Amino acid sequence: MKKKYLRFNQYKKDLLKNPVAKKEYDRLKPEFALINALIFARKERKLTQAELAKRIGTTQSVISRLEIGQANPSVAVLKRIAVALNSKLEIRFSPL
Repeated sequence: MKKKYLRFNQYKKDLLKNPVAKKEYDRLKPEFALINALIFARKERKLTQAELAKRIGTTQSVISRLEIGQANPSVAVLKRIAVALNSKLEIRFSPL
């Protein structure tokens, strides 16, 4: 498994040498950060997607779509997820 991970890192490094790919990657960073934070918090609390969905009153497929980047959650949904994960939602703007 380690070998595949190293190949992916090299692929990513090579891909990001392309200015067009790098620009798109940078544009999507906030979405990836949100997805990673959601998955990390859910797994840290040892919850399945279905269990999290039940806690916020939705379906597992909604959580799945959030975690694969096929949905843009509202702030209200993010607040419900934060409560369900016993977490604090923080949204901030940082200088470039």
